[in-house]
Amino acid sequence: MKLFIYKILIVFFAIFVLYKITIGQTIRFVKSNMENFSSKENLENIKGKVRNEMKNAIQKERYLDQEDAELINNFFNKIKKELEKQ
Repeated sequence: MKLFIYKILIVFFAIFVLYKITIGQTIRFVKSNMENFSSKENLENIKGKVRNEMKNAIQKERYLDQEDAELINNFFNKIKKELEKQ
C-alpha cells in the first residue's frame, strides 16, 4: 500500500512539474504581455504610433496597392449585402 501511495505522489508531482513547464509558462507569458499592453505608457506609445501612421497615410497619394484596395472593397460590399438581408 505504501508503494502505491508513493507512486501516486510521484506521478502527481511529475504532472504538476510538466504543467508548470509547458502550460504554466505559456499562461505567464500571455499574462505579462497583456499587462504590458494595458499599461498607460504603452497605450500612449501605441496611440502615438497610430497617429504617425495615419499622418503618413494622409500624406501619401496612394496608401494601398490596387489589388489590396479591390480586395477590401469586395469584402466591404459582401458585408454590406449580408447586413441588408437582415
